[in-house]
Amino acid sequence: MEIKIRRRRGYIAETTVEKEVEEEEQPLSPAARLFHAPEFNCYIISVVGLKKKIQPDVIIEGIKQTLIRHPRFSSKLVNNRKEQKWVRTNVVVEDHVIIPKIETKIIKNANADAFLESYVSDLTTIPLDTSKPLWEVHLLDLKTSDAENVVVLRVHHSLGDGMSMMSLVLACTRKTSNPNELPSLPYQNRPSSGSSSLKTSSRYYSRFFWLVTVLWTATMLVLNTVCDALEFIATTLFLKDTETPIKGNFGLSTRKRMCMVHRTVSLDDIKLIKKAMKMTVNDVVLGVSQAGLSQYLKRRYDEKKKAGEQEESKRNSSNILKGIRLRGALLVNIRPTTGIQDLADMMAKGSKCRWGNWIGYIVFPFSIALCDDPLEHLRRAKSTIDRKKNSLEAVLTFVVGKILLKSLGVQRAAYVLNRALSNTTMSFSNLVGPIEEISFYGHTVTYMAPSVYGHPHALTMHFQSYMNKLTISLTVDPTVISDPHKLCDDWEESLRSIKAAVQERSSTQ
Repeated sequence: MEIKIRRRRGYIAETTVEKEVEEEEQPLSPAARLFHAPEFNCYIISVVGLKKKIQPDVIIEGIKQTLIRHPRFSSKLVNNRKEQKWVRTNVVVEDHVIIPKIETKIIKNANADAFLESYVSDLTTIPLDTSKPLWEVHLLDLKTSDAENVVVLRVHHSLGDGMSMMSLVLACTRKTSNPNELPSLPYQNRPSSGSSSLKTSSRYYSRFFWLVTVLWTATMLVLNTVCDALEFIATTLFLKDTETPIKGNFGLSTRKRMCMVHRTVSLDDIKLIKKAMKMTVNDVVLGVSQAGLSQYLKRRYDEKKKAGEQEESKRNSSNILKGIRLRGALLVNIRPTTGIQDLADMMAKGSKCRWGNWIGYIVFPFSIALCDDPLEHLRRAKSTIDRKKNSLEAVLTFVVGKILLKSLGVQRAAYVLNRALSNTTMSFSNLVGPIEEISFYGHTVTYMAPSVYGHPHALTMHFQSYMNKLTISLTVDPTVISDPHKLCDDWEESLRSIKAAVQERSSTQ
């Protein structure tokens, strides 16, 4: 009996050792390998504004207690001949926290924002050191127009997608009203009318009508998915967007310096429009973006004309805009909802929440036009997004990406995906943030502006909500879009005109 017990204990010990080895070394997932390919070497960067001066020791100690407990933030990339692996290593947090010396007397408030933009732009040209975990935090003692100090977090996209990264950062924050509580995200109403409509159908309509409705919905889902799949194939092979002043010519070019700017607007204005038009926040943001892009392109085309041809210029610009094919790659999170608590547990005791890159793409056609009625942009955006919701395009692109990686290998799969995205114009994403004020290791947050670079687009638009504000982050190729602040102005002006149209419509009704 004693021998059996000893053997069982030995078996447990061997199993524990095997598990420790597995945890110490893990091969890169296909998606992580893709993000290390030269054609698709992507980084996630987030600028966070704080309400008070940074205390570096406090933030460093906080990172030691939370962030580095996550496996990806405590593992370095090891390239072997056969495979790439994540290997656990001892992390020296001080090596990842960068505190640049800034002559605050020289940099006045007037050009502090420009200094921040230049600093972040320089970071886009510097690769992370692969001899240590692929992340870094920059603490800037810099007073800008909308923050007392600034934190810049930069991580390699192979560590995870934007949704998981943002959730992980939020797991490191706490409510300012209660420092022991994690942030609360707004409750996302999923359409629950389906079950009630089925009950209503069985109650008031015949079973035949209910069956026809279900068959029609399923048929449209299949047809839309097939059409979207054919468009994706055509985009990869030959279907290109119109060459406009905001479309870059990346192809397989080397890394370019990117410029990142942000603008904060009232989320209450978005919600006012949403309620009046019976839409979602995403519908409104897409509609305003269509209007802003239309105004920006009109100005760029008008600038090419001579001052003496104003009337002709107006007519030509209108005709040119009508014929534009401009599509954006909308990033869609396809994983089951991961709570902030799950990620907090992961850093504390190893939660099994689904980490990594679980994103699909939707090729979204932006309607570029000069509309007499500003609300027309909202209607067109809602019509398109409703059609896209009744499709499995996001899941399909995710699955196809995995199949390409397994069948063609990383280099060829990266070439195919790079080509597909290069034939579109821009990237677009929208992230939901906390509904109350939060603090980052004791430092109250004023705004969060996340973005990504390294993919073949000259324009990337990210939207991040926080409390009652919405921050617009534009990452642009300055050789293509040299005036990103004007695009922010056009977006704001479009929001104001749409809000005014909604208020006028409400008062009339």
